[in-house]
Amino acid sequence: MTTVLFWFSGICLVAGGVFCLIGGIGLLRMPDFYTRMHAASVTETLGVGLLLLGLMPQAGLSLVTLKLVMVGLLVFLVSPAVSHALARAAFLRGPKPLLAQSGEVASKP
Repeated sequence: MTTVLFWFSGICLVAGGVFCLIGGIGLLRMPDFYTRMHAASVTETLGVGLLLLGLMPQAGLSLVTLKLVMVGLLVFLVSPAVSHALARAAFLRGPKPLLAQSGEVASKP
């Protein structure tokens, strides 16, 4: 059973690292603020979730696992709300999003 947990943990840690790396590349490659923020927020949630899921079998049944669960719940509940609030504030006061391939910018609602 420990071999199965070892491999499960390793696969989750590697997958979480890959998602975080993809999010970092997305931050560098995307053309404007909104697409960069989308790339970062989506991959951050999944990447951190997989990293925490991979760390839980390593910790075993202990207080550390409970803390990892609490951090995971905090990330899954707060990260989407913060990303939405940041995008809305930027849209109302900051740069306008690029539309399609034409390079047009959106107007305020």
